[in-house]
Amino acid sequence: MRNDRPRILTGDTPTGRLHLGHWVGSLENRVALQDEYECFFLIANMHAFTTRADKPDDIRESTLEIVKDWLACGIDPERSTFVLQTEIPAIAELSWFLAMLLPFNRVMRNPTLKHELETKGLGDNYSFGFPMYTVGQCADILVFRPELVPVGEDQLAHIEPCREVARRFNQMYCGIDPQTDDADYVEQGGVFPIPEGKVGRVARLIGTDGVNKMSKSLNNAIFLSDSFKKIKKKMGGLYTGRSAMDEPGDINNALFDYVRAFIHDKERVAELERKYADGDNIGDGHIKVEVAEAIDQMLAPMRERRAAYEGKDGDDKILALLREHTQKANDAAEETLSMAKKAMKLDFGSRALSFN
Repeated sequence: MRNDRPRILTGDTPTGRLHLGHWVGSLENRVALQDEYECFFLIANMHAFTTRADKPDDIRESTLEIVKDWLACGIDPERSTFVLQTEIPAIAELSWFLAMLLPFNRVMRNPTLKHELETKGLGDNYSFGFPMYTVGQCADILVFRPELVPVGEDQLAHIEPCREVARRFNQMYCGIDPQTDDADYVEQGGVFPIPEGKVGRVARLIGTDGVNKMSKSLNNAIFLSDSFKKIKKKMGGLYTGRSAMDEPGDINNALFDYVRAFIHDKERVAELERKYADGDNIGDGHIKVEVAEAIDQMLAPMRERRAAYEGKDGDDKILALLREHTQKANDAAEETLSMAKKAMKLDFGSRALSFN
């Protein structure tokens, strides 16, 4: 059932509205690649329960908010398929099989998993399901057999175990020579391509605190749905350490990360860099306003598109869209699971799923 285009799978865990870090890290790539690739975009609402199992209402609301942000960004439901994780049974089934191919100590060495344990202060007080996040993410990706996974820089670590388990499955159950180049696994008879990560043009956007990566939980994010007033206020609080407009400034600070990310006139960027480095009578405040205006110009069409999905009627539209896309996603996922089970000598019958 695959078409002639190579396939993409990527997505987001529903933790609230998306921000500029998501845009430059991954969303921008997703929008740009829709014509070139067959795109599947996943809302990882099952994974959200690994740390927020006591907040089902919040997870449901965040799920709808992410879809609204995607539509606002320009992800086109006529060209891309939205995947609601909890409605794809093949993901959970494939997770079980892949869990047998990943050693526990390899799962726990995942740097992103370790970072989550530290930043959330979980210590040893995490659920049995928490480390399954790593295995589940492998299944999220592989069940759609993508060649490419657009991600933020911090998610690259999640793709490596996925690549490892894809190689191991293909070698163990499809007889692929371990010396085979990654690009040739499917051609040699493997079920799964070995997916490549694709990082956005800004690998890690600093938040408005000027120190940490942009994050909702750190209260340093500019959201894609923010008004110009909010954008300007948040940019105004960005710390640079510079005290006077005639003082030479460091053009490698957080403010100039924003300048280079959101002001697209290269000549203007070069002019701002020169004046700032020379202390040529240009203040941080002036540059912050200019950046805020550039961000607002980019986000204004997104806010307008998002407005069509606000309120109860908007939620109903999102739910109808997700139900429609669930069938498309299951068709693709069931095809992969059937191929995997056949390779594992588990092809005792066939099944068809239908959703309404």
